[in-house]
Amino acid sequence: MTGMVPTAGFGLPVRVAPRPNRAVHALEQGRARLSVAMAAFGMAFVGISLGLVNATVLRQSAEPDIAQAAPARTLQASRADIVDRNGVVLATSLVTQSLYADPKLVINPVEAAEKLTAALTDLDYGDVLQKLKADKRFVWIKRNLSPRESYIVNRLGIPGVAFQREERRVYPQGSLAAHVVGFTGVDNNGLMGIEQSFDKELRGSTEAVNLSLDVRLQHIMRRELKGAVEEFSAIGGAGMIFDIRTGEILSMVSLPDFDPHDPVGLDENTRFNRNTLGVYEMGSTFKIFNSALAFETGRITPTSHFDASRPIQVGRYTISDYHGKNRVLSVAEVFQYSSNIGSVRMVLEAGVPAQRALLTKLGLTSKPTLEIPEVGAPMVPNPWREINAMTISFGHGLSVSPLQVVTATAAVVNGGIMRHPTILKRNEAEPMSGERVVSPATSMLMRKMMRLVVTEGTAGGAKAEGYVVGGKTGTAEKITGRGYNAKARMSSFVGAFPINDPRYVILVILDEPKGIARTGGYATGGAAAAPLGGRVIRQVAPLLGLTPVDENRPDIRQALDITAPPPRSSLLASH
Repeated sequence: MTGMVPTAGFGLPVRVAPRPNRAVHALEQGRARLSVAMAAFGMAFVGISLGLVNATVLRQSAEPDIAQAAPARTLQASRADIVDRNGVVLATSLVTQSLYADPKLVINPVEAAEKLTAALTDLDYGDVLQKLKADKRFVWIKRNLSPRESYIVNRLGIPGVAFQREERRVYPQGSLAAHVVGFTGVDNNGLMGIEQSFDKELRGSTEAVNLSLDVRLQHIMRRELKGAVEEFSAIGGAGMIFDIRTGEILSMVSLPDFDPHDPVGLDENTRFNRNTLGVYEMGSTFKIFNSALAFETGRITPTSHFDASRPIQVGRYTISDYHGKNRVLSVAEVFQYSSNIGSVRMVLEAGVPAQRALLTKLGLTSKPTLEIPEVGAPMVPNPWREINAMTISFGHGLSVSPLQVVTATAAVVNGGIMRHPTILKRNEAEPMSGERVVSPATSMLMRKMMRLVVTEGTAGGAKAEGYVVGGKTGTAEKITGRGYNAKARMSSFVGAFPINDPRYVILVILDEPKGIARTGGYATGGAAAAPLGGRVIRQVAPLLGLTPVDENRPDIRQALDITAPPPRSSLLASH
């Protein structure tokens, strides 16, 4: 029957939905798929945009991935500065760009090599081409480019060539303190001097290493030493200024020196620190220690006399004086005229064991300690026989470093206290320590003797009016082969100022100086080294805060009067 409404099993009517239109269904399905596709494209676009932002903005200063993949080439943390005692920078680090390549990404190695060597003229074309053709993913082209070089190469736009940020060690004072400060390698690792010995402390630290050097004194010492080396045609020179009270080295110069920015290919003579690594027979400067030995016996005074009228024959060797007086000399005259004969007779009076004991206490028989790796050990005779004692009394037969001479001289004149040297600035709040090596009485006598050598002896050229200089000259023939070379000498002067109340010790050395007309053909310690020392003292003393005094002042003259009766106390005499 038409119009009948079907019923469920319970007799209830059931609503029948009309059949949907097929076209409408297809349209709705297409709209859904389009929405999904648009969402996918949107997400992809967001991802690409974030990647571009990360690459161009967020990672603008990051290193290329290929450079980051090589641990050995990763930029190290900043290296701390090295400064002088007043904060003047001696070594610091600057950020630079280094050029590398991924040979796999270089499209045309020949063209790229041509462009790079045209821009960086110090590069070798063949070497660069070989690197760009290498079967590697990373090769260095050039380290530490200048800003201009980086700009030129960057404009070339060579595919596969990029920059890595690195640090370059810079030495604002150039060669001024090269032997002390040292230098670093291309990877910023210390290879010499303070850079090497404090390598761990400098890496990753912001606290500067504060040296005891004073750049002002260093400039003066280097200028005057360089002038003397040139004037006397010497092969080298050395100079130091030492603070007697603290043990600080205020100046240390060794010539020839070098540019720490370019240490590659330097010969050993240039990198050789004559002050610390070189050991030499120091000639008559050793008479400071020989005279101190004589006074320490308690039996010898400046007015004691020794026969220097004729040479001393020892086997086939003859010990004589350079300009002998050929008479009996007082101890003061032995020192004043630098008599080898008198020195030998004095050590024979004191005895061989006493000599060795004193030189050992003065640090002259063992390797000294200093905060740089370039430190040499002395050449000590073994066995130490009487003939050795005789030659050592005038500075032959025992080779020591200039550093040892400076330290021992300071101990002799400062009241008798040995203080170990340091190249680091001391904390003034720290108490000073030291070991007594000679008696105060001996120290006082040696100050008088050293003053006499400047006022009336071989070191007259070291006078610096107002600063009361005392000192001793030395001239020693160098050993070449199996004997001594009379034409190859070490001329030196070691002094203290003001000698009536010593504050500083100075040592200057000329290595193989040649005589000149101005000095009458002489290049001895008195002719060449003492005047050099005097010039340095006159310039550095005001910078050290010393006020010139009247050297004829009664208290100064009395303190340095060699004829005054000496006290009778000594370390050796009390044993």
